[in-house]
Order: sequence, then structure tokens, then C-alpha cells
Amino acid sequence: MTTNAQSEDGILAINGGSSSLKFALFLAGDSLPRVLTGKFERIGLPEGTLSVANLATGKKAQRAMPAGNHAGCVKPLWELLSAEATVSVRAISHRIVHGGARLREPRLVTPEVIAELRRIKEFAPLHLPVQVELLEEFARHYPGVPQVACFDTAFHRDMPRVAKLLPIPRRYDQQGVQRYGFHGLSYSFLMAELERVAGIEAARGRVILAHLGNGASMAAVRGGRGIDTTMAFTPAAGLVMSTRPGDLDPALPAYFARTEGMTPEQFNQMVNTQSGLLGISELSPDIRDLLAREQEDVRAAEAVEAFCYSARKWIGALAAALNGLDTLVFSAGIGENATVIRARICAGLEFLGIELDVSANAANAPVISKPGGKVTVRVMRTDEELCLAQAAKQLLPLAETMGTA
Repeated sequence: MTTNAQSEDGILAINGGSSSLKFALFLAGDSLPRVLTGKFERIGLPEGTLSVANLATGKKAQRAMPAGNHAGCVKPLWELLSAEATVSVRAISHRIVHGGARLREPRLVTPEVIAELRRIKEFAPLHLPVQVELLEEFARHYPGVPQVACFDTAFHRDMPRVAKLLPIPRRYDQQGVQRYGFHGLSYSFLMAELERVAGIEAARGRVILAHLGNGASMAAVRGGRGIDTTMAFTPAAGLVMSTRPGDLDPALPAYFARTEGMTPEQFNQMVNTQSGLLGISELSPDIRDLLAREQEDVRAAEAVEAFCYSARKWIGALAAALNGLDTLVFSAGIGENATVIRARICAGLEFLGIELDVSANAANAPVISKPGGKVTVRVMRTDEELCLAQAAKQLLPLAETMGTA
């Protein structure tokens, strides 16, 4: 909605998670400055909240905002932006978790894109139907405003064939069942930021990016190109995560079906919402809660150690794929803030050339490795919403030629 007071063009970035929806409003200028950010949390629960920060005025607010689903957040967001923002939404850019084999680059949302997302919905049944609903709901509230879809799988699209192949009958590969990888928007931002702060030589070297949040993954990058990653056909693979297990014995579904009568749907629910840190600890999916209780509860201690051990193993595996390591980057909520977790992950990796500077790590310094060390270890704040805004800005001229802007 545009009022008389709204004169500047803006780009709205939408980043939906499993139970949250983050948003950021940018001016559509050269540097894409943020003017407003916020987040809907605990979607689907009675105690849902909406928090918002107006960066122009410095005003921050949080209020109860129960939303039954993600689409139910669109009208309150539309009302909020109509009332508070002095920026007219010219484009809306969405993080889409899975693009399958066909949707690789950021795309203007068209009926054909919607149809393809519906076709591959079983690739990510917990995410894609929700994201299609969001696209349609935003179209209702912002008629005529172009929408852009940015695919989290795109960063990994050029991995070597051997890294993409899953060792199952070849006919499934022809159906698109392969390793896709995720957190691609985060990795795209981190690689651009690494080149900015450390130079092109560092960005073209052997790099491991560790996106450690509620969802956690790593990517191996060489020559600026992703060559492997920990997540696979779905985001449940790879590292131990908050509520996802990472890699599991593939015979477990059949075992649980025989012994407990567990259905495929129940198994899928278990590995996405009841496993990982929560499953091991029986206490919490939040690493902060577990660190606070690890001295008094062995379950919390074991969950923390499992997380660090899993991450340590994957760094070793990806370093082998890279034939060495030059830079390790920690990012996302845990990677950016949990100093003790970074230290525990790196402990024992001296054989790879990883040695942390204790003081620098404790201070969350940009570089936390010892001076002169073989491997540079960095802490970098990721920014998926900025990537979304940049993609929308690049596609706006195309939208105008197509008559959708």
C-alpha cells in the first residue's frame, strides 16, 4: 500500500523459517540501506510475537501476534508497513528453500515458477507449500508488485557430479533426487564479504563456511565455487542441529516401522522436530540452554559434545575434499556468538593448521586464529536479507520490461 507520504521506492525481503518469518525493508538505492527490520516468531502457537525495529527513528517494539501459519503474517505486516514506513514497496524478494534441478538463479515469480514449486513440493514438504502460500498471499496484498524467488539451493548448483550423486539406483537421480545443499543465500553473502575484507586471493582459496544456527551446515569452496556441502537432498542431513539429527543410518525407518509401527510421516516429523540437540538432551533445542545446564545434567553435556564432535568431523571431511584448508568461517547464530562452541569445535584440529587465539575468540573478534597460523579462522555475520534485496534490485529492470513493476 502506498500513501501520499510514501515517496521512496523500497524492496521488502522475506525470509521464512520453520516457525518464524523475518523481514527487512530496504531503500532501492545503490547501497540498499535498511529502514526497517522485524520478525514474527512462534508461528502456529498462541504465544506468537512480532518484533520490529525502525532504523530511521531508532524505535523498537514487540507485541503479541499469534499467527496460525506463515500466510497469516502477511496482513499484519502489510498493515505495519502501511502505517509506519515512509517507503513504497516496489518489489518483494523471498528466500525459497528448494529450487530443485530447474530453478537455479533468482527468478521473477510467474505462474510457471509457482507451478514448478508445486511440482517439486515433495522435495521439501515442510517448506515449499508454506512458501507458495506466502507468495500468493503477498500477491493479494501487493497486487502488481513484482515478487522475486531466491533459491537456497542455488549456491551449490555447480558442485562436481561426484558430490551431487547419491549412492542409490540411478533412476532416482534422473528424477532429481541428488545432493542439493542449502543455506545458499548465507554462503553467497559470506563469500562476497570474505573477498571484501580479505581480498580475492583468500576468497579464491580453500574455504570452509560453517553456518551454525538452528539449522546448521557447512560448505567447502575452492576457487570461489562450492565443491561439497553437508546437507543433501533435504536440510535434515549432515551436522547435528537443534531439532534435526544430521546423518543417520538409512535402515532406521524400516527398523522403527517394524518395532513401533512408525509411519513415514511420523519418522519425518521425528527427524525434523524431535531430534538433534533436543532429542539427545530431552531438554531444549537451544545450545545456550544446554551450556547453562551441562554441569548438572549429563544429557545436556552429551548434546553439546555431539554438536561439536559432528562439526569437527565435518571440517575434517571437507578439508579432505578441498585437499587442505586456508580459511574457516564461523557464521549464523551459534557460529557468530557462541565462543565456547567455536573453541570446542576447533580443539584437536591443530593437525589441519587450525589454532585459535583464546583472547580473540572470547572477544568475538573478526579473526580468531593465532597470528601467522596456517589457517585463518574468521567470525562473520551473515545477511540473507541483503542478498534477497540485491537479487530483487537486479531483476527490477526485467520486471519493468515485462510490465509487472
